[in-house]
Amino acid sequence: MNNKSSTDIRPAATLALVRDTPSGIEILLLQRTWEAVFLPGYYVFPGGAVDQKESHGREHAEGLEDTEISHTMSLSEGGADYMLAAVRECFEEAGVLLAVDAHRHIITRDHAVHDDRTAVFKGELSLAELCQRHELTIPLDRLAYLSHWVTPPGPPRRFDTRFFVTEAPENQVVSHDGEETIDHVWLSPTQALEEHRAGKRLMTLPTIRTLRVLRDFDSVETLMRYAWANPPEAYPSDPWPAIRRGKPVFLEPDSPAYDEAVKLDPEGEGTTKAEVVSSEPIEIAAGVIRLTAPNPGMMTGPGTNTYILGHERFTVLDPGPNHEGHIEQILEVTGGKIDAVVVTHTHLDHSPGTRALKEKTGCRVYGRQAPAGASQDQAFAPDEQPEHGNIIETDAGSLKALHTPGHASNHLCFLLRDQELLFSGDHIMQGSTVVINPPDGDMKAYLESLYDLLAEPIRFIAPAHGFLMGQPEAIIDYLITHRLAREHKIARALEQLSPVNLKDLTSKAYGDVPTAIHGLAARSALAHLLKLEADGRALHTDGVWRATPTT
Repeated sequence: MNNKSSTDIRPAATLALVRDTPSGIEILLLQRTWEAVFLPGYYVFPGGAVDQKESHGREHAEGLEDTEISHTMSLSEGGADYMLAAVRECFEEAGVLLAVDAHRHIITRDHAVHDDRTAVFKGELSLAELCQRHELTIPLDRLAYLSHWVTPPGPPRRFDTRFFVTEAPENQVVSHDGEETIDHVWLSPTQALEEHRAGKRLMTLPTIRTLRVLRDFDSVETLMRYAWANPPEAYPSDPWPAIRRGKPVFLEPDSPAYDEAVKLDPEGEGTTKAEVVSSEPIEIAAGVIRLTAPNPGMMTGPGTNTYILGHERFTVLDPGPNHEGHIEQILEVTGGKIDAVVVTHTHLDHSPGTRALKEKTGCRVYGRQAPAGASQDQAFAPDEQPEHGNIIETDAGSLKALHTPGHASNHLCFLLRDQELLFSGDHIMQGSTVVINPPDGDMKAYLESLYDLLAEPIRFIAPAHGFLMGQPEAIIDYLITHRLAREHKIARALEQLSPVNLKDLTSKAYGDVPTAIHGLAARSALAHLLKLEADGRALHTDGVWRATPTT
């Protein structure tokens, strides 16, 4: 059932229960226990791993055949097993069973099958055995396939999860199991998203994405019609050929170079490089060349990416450090025909090369003046300081300036509109989280800027360090959920230890990271605390932090 080559990724299924209300649809969310190894305290849809016995339930299913379901899910076989797992998990975790009795009626709250919920939860009774005992049938045609997600590398457990949606059966009472789930709530998708954004409920990226889909519908009927007619595209699962250090390799879908290899080599001929080589020009899009500066390091990865836009006349985005060899290569690639330099922000690995290009070509410089700080290029002198939404015309198309403070107060991203390609600077990095270091670094501004990017039409992200990245919405959502999860840890630690100083709070909230980097973690913790203070959830006096009472 699992197309992934990694054996540590388990197949799983989730079922979103929706219902109609006078004010629109609502969806059921369950809160996982705080003792869970995977996603403690998160609000999720009922779901879990696919059991090996799941296929036995097919003889008690109706409405759709496994071949039809599997085809929709881009599987060779076993698609029905995912659906059956979703139904079983929903019964275990929420006490709701999507099943019909011998008279073709959806079962109600007083059906004897509910007495066997605990036995199913403990694994003493399979779904097939449950159906046989009570003469029940699972109507698979009442479920719609909604989305497909694979847990990214890093968490202690990884799942290849299929998401389904169905109308909640009437006359059944939701009750969380009290072990794996400790609370449940019915919310409109909009309210759930608002509460996540406010830090009130922890949610995962797939949950958030599902809620965004659901909020566009005003009734269960229209939602189900849409879901049946529009199954999701297949998740990329095939290894992709590439070259690394002169030798052919195959990249897994979670490899940093994967999205770039698929974009630049759609036929899979194995011609792209799975490494960023400094001083080697790579055309990553029509009229867009990436040239990486020779400044690799802990903070810069393989080096700072300079992007050269144009065909006959050129715009240089982030010329990088004032490295003579790098500047000469920029001039060589462009033939010196540089009309403009565009800078995302003034950290020392991004903007100092601007001066040499200005002196040699007389180009116009776009960017925002450097704020105070030793890490800033105080000599940066822009001719124009773009406002949010301003357009800069280049030979490769129109660049839309997007003010994205957070990592730096003067940070700008630039969107090449025709190709929907976002030059993210250091706002979005590959393979690591962005440093948010107060006072210029601002966590609240950073998160708001990420939310703003979700409203832009983006197909690929070209970061300042690393490869092209696909699935931009998923990347942005992941960054938001990662930060909010850490914020929740800090808020809980603050409630438990209040009043507390920054050092002791960092030790508690960052107990999952090595103590050797707690000094760096303290800067991130401070950024989160300042955001909590701005949100009215924390107070700071005389070097001590306190949690504010919540209503």
